Amino acid sequence: MKRFLSAAALAFAVVITAAQVAFAQVPSDARFAATTLNLSAYGDVKAAPDMATITLGVQTEAATAALALAANAEQMNRVMAALKRDGIAERDIRTAQLNVNPKYVYEQNQPPRLTGYDASNQVTVTVHDLKRLGQTVDAAVGAGATNVNSVAFGLSDPTAAQDAARLAAVRALQAKAELYARALGHPVVRLVSLSEGASFAPPVITEPVMVAQSRMVQPTPVSPGELQVRIQVSGVYELAR
Repeated sequence: MKRFLSAAALAFAVVITAAQVAFAQVPSDARFAATTLNLSAYGDVKAAPDMATITLGVQTEAATAALALAANAEQMNRVMAALKRDGIAERDIRTAQLNVNPKYVYEQNQPPRLTGYDASNQVTVTVHDLKRLGQTVDAAVGAGATNVNSVAFGLSDPTAAQDAARLAAVRALQAKAELYARALGHPVVRLVSLSEGASFAPPVITEPVMVAQSRMVQPTPVSPGELQVRIQVSGVYELAR
């Protein structure tokens, strides 16, 4: 009987010890959920862009799809040659879109009437020397480009600006945590976790611009302005009870 009781007591002690170990290993969320702050903040920095991406193209019309595409190819080849003469490397010119579409006239109570075909070829051009950006646009238009669809400014290496925004975001997060802690009367004990989400949104000119085929008298003015680099961080802080 004594042996049986000793075995039972030993088993009970093992269960208690296991429960204590398990409790010690419970995720911290369950132990201090009532004394935590879940906050987010962001840091912004301004940076001058050092590159731009232009989307431009050629649109042609002809009686057949083959003629429209052939005319387009000839005109686009002149545009690309002009870009290369202006100092744009071949790796910085990329075809973005190539379309050939029929053109119809719609009249009341009549079936659609085919009148010809449109061919369109769009390329994206990366310009690394912003002082020559307007000149590059003029060179493309002078060689036959019929539209400039967008200009987007950016940073060739955003690392430094992003790191500065990270530091600003962490400082803002820490200041916010300390503010809440003072208001609640519970001092900050430690930072439990930190996560990051980044957003980099350069200004973009998106309105399409149809270009007249005429000799440029004045160079095209282009103003790059500044870019805003933003980093957002979120953190969980434990407060003293």
